[in-house]
Amino acid sequence: MQDSVLSSEIHDPAAPAHYWQRWWKGQTPGRQDRFAMLAPLVAVLLFLAAIVSAFGYLRLEEMDREQEAVKRDIEYAQQRVRLRLLERQEQLMRIARDVSNKDVDPEEFMGRAESMVVQYAELQAVSWIDEKRRIIASYAAPSVSNHQLRVAGEVLRPGETETMFGLVRDLQQPVYAQPVASSDANGLLQLHIPLANQGRFGGVILAEYSIDGLLRHGVPAEVSAKYAVALLDGKGRVLAGTSVPARNAATHLLPWAAQNNEYEVPVSPVGNGLLIRGQAYRTSLGVIGSGLFWLVGVLSAMTAWMLIGNWRHTRRRMQAQLALIAETNFRRAMENSMLTGMRALDMQGRITYVNAAFCQMTGWSEAELVGRTPPFPYWPEEDRELLAARLDDEIHGRAAPSGIQVRVKRKEGSLFDARLYVSPLIDAKGHQAGWMTSMTDITEPNRIREQLSASYERFTTVLEALDASVSVAPLGSEELLFANKLYRQWFGVQTVGHLQMVAQAGVPEHPRSDESLDDVDSFVGLPTGALTTARSENAEIYVPELGKWLEVRSRYLNWVDGRLAQMVIATDITQRRHAEEQSAAQAERAQAASRLVTMGEMASSVAHELNQPLTAINNYCHGLVSRIKRKQISDEDLLAALEKTARQAQRAGQIIQRIRSFVKRSEPNRTLADIAQMVNEAVELAEIELRRRNVRLTHYVAARLPQVMVDPILIEQVLVNLLKNAAESIDNARRPAARRGVELRVIPQQVDEQQVIEFSVTDTGQGLSPEVMERLYEAFFSTKVEGMGIGLNLCRTIVESHQGRMQAENIYNGADVAGCRFSFWVPVSGATNNIAKKDAGVAV
Repeated sequence: MQDSVLSSEIHDPAAPAHYWQRWWKGQTPGRQDRFAMLAPLVAVLLFLAAIVSAFGYLRLEEMDREQEAVKRDIEYAQQRVRLRLLERQEQLMRIARDVSNKDVDPEEFMGRAESMVVQYAELQAVSWIDEKRRIIASYAAPSVSNHQLRVAGEVLRPGETETMFGLVRDLQQPVYAQPVASSDANGLLQLHIPLANQGRFGGVILAEYSIDGLLRHGVPAEVSAKYAVALLDGKGRVLAGTSVPARNAATHLLPWAAQNNEYEVPVSPVGNGLLIRGQAYRTSLGVIGSGLFWLVGVLSAMTAWMLIGNWRHTRRRMQAQLALIAETNFRRAMENSMLTGMRALDMQGRITYVNAAFCQMTGWSEAELVGRTPPFPYWPEEDRELLAARLDDEIHGRAAPSGIQVRVKRKEGSLFDARLYVSPLIDAKGHQAGWMTSMTDITEPNRIREQLSASYERFTTVLEALDASVSVAPLGSEELLFANKLYRQWFGVQTVGHLQMVAQAGVPEHPRSDESLDDVDSFVGLPTGALTTARSENAEIYVPELGKWLEVRSRYLNWVDGRLAQMVIATDITQRRHAEEQSAAQAERAQAASRLVTMGEMASSVAHELNQPLTAINNYCHGLVSRIKRKQISDEDLLAALEKTARQAQRAGQIIQRIRSFVKRSEPNRTLADIAQMVNEAVELAEIELRRRNVRLTHYVAARLPQVMVDPILIEQVLVNLLKNAAESIDNARRPAARRGVELRVIPQQVDEQQVIEFSVTDTGQGLSPEVMERLYEAFFSTKVEGMGIGLNLCRTIVESHQGRMQAENIYNGADVAGCRFSFWVPVSGATNNIAKKDAGVAV
């Protein structure tokens, strides 16, 4: 019978309706009223949202179509303007090429310029300006005002196109610019085309466009008729054309619908300095202007207002019902909400009341406990005598005010620790009717206390066994909060050692507070959270009393009592310091030995270099002796010959002095050094070896480089070694004379947001094989038969000692190795970090 009923419900189409009816009847009257009110209101709001969404969707579709049309037409106009500019640029570049080849004189230039200005309306003037900014020839359209005319023979006024003139000279390629327009002239666009005079900068061909003419003649008429087209500069200012006023947002449903349909794109090849913008004219009234929208909105608002009024009336009825229910459940909620177990005993020790928390803690129900007399079922069998004695003390008022700790057995047999607090229970007449006992489960606190105790013991054992001194002292006090075994061995149990290490390490004992704060508490208002999370500060100090070097690390922390304290960890690094000093001394000796080896390898070149001034001195002296003996020399000739002899002697002395200063062993001396002077001195030494091997050297040093904090002799040693290796690589590769060249470049760079100076040496040798590249900086590894294998290793050590980096890479011409490039960089000194980074370079 039941199976047939279930089957009929499954196949009955009305079964879902019966389900909803049962669900509705299962709800409280308050929920039924709430659902009855909210359902129509939600339906009205959803209907209004659907109407608004439909209007918005249609408007967005329309805006997308308009925006696509604007974008397509403006990009077409930009292409037309671009092609027009490129055509004029090609014609002007042909004129510049003829002028550079001296195939065009000023008169012919005027004729060709006149032809272009007459033929192309947007071209206002064409001028020929030499490298001294003097006007050679210029032709302007008749519409150009007199004060804008450029007269042949005049020199450009200071500041007029001066920046762009220098930029064209540096880049050696056409550059567009926009000069500041005067009050009575339209905006202009200038094109600077460089001229070459035997490989050098010979001036520019200056073409000036009318931006308004470029817009009128470059933009197609069909685009101008459909949109408000304008040309703007890089700052968004309108140079030519028209703009459409912003639409009123109040007439549109969507905020973004009030924006004009516009599109702007940079005009190539000018770039971001000249933009073309198109704005579509308004064609629609907006959503808010639709009468249907207002009709739907008013009807929806009226319906929602009536539903809200009905809901307020229903809500007052629900509040009256809820007040009755709350009053009924108040006492039950108070009893069930307590986490502390409560138990009441009468004067004979019988249980008269237990709350839900007590039943939950013990596992026994209220019916099983109320009315029971000792022994109670939650007493463990082995503790019954002890618990009976404590119950007797409790009934007779002898219980301790701090409570008693007992073990309690749950119904399922497990035990837990509890603490009981007893207070007398007074009835309405003021007589004692029994005792009220509160019980708290303290199993977890006891477990945590035991774990903390074991953790503290482990923590103390570890700190006592550390080979570092650890001490903690509060700020502004001489109290020592903690000190491990090693600290006590070094400094005893006083704070003197802690404060001494803090003072020597330069770490502030406490952060600087505001002088306006109260002197009684110097830490009022300090952000202690930021102090305790800050990184620790490290320092290395020497303690004479111990005869040890210590590495001191300090940080702030909140002590267990809430005070702000300072922890100092000191590690003995005496052995490490001695090893570092020995390593530094060995590195210094290796550097001096490397310079001696370099000079030994260059000995024959140095001898040849000295032979020239010494031979010249000998010839001058013999010539003077012969002419003096024949009395055929005047005083002027004698003085001139002696001056030449002195110059040759000075030259020989300079060569010897440079070699002596290079190979002389000295202590590292880092000072603010001039880069150009270091490079010149290194080149002066290396050129001897390069000339002997018939290798050409070109070097480039950027202008106005900042000074760097380095040892000049060591940096010169690196440069000399790299230049000598480059010459040997070219010589071993047997390159022809045209390809026997070494390039040295010194330029500023940015590495990891740090300003550095990069030195690079590029040769045209045979490069480095992968096997050599892997072992390039390995000590005592060399590809030369007579090499010692310490040159590049020392170079890398020197560069890294200056906080720099060194690297090598092969230069490829297709699949063939065309040379090798060694580069290294050193950081710029902080005192000179404000030197301009973009100054133009100067070829030396």
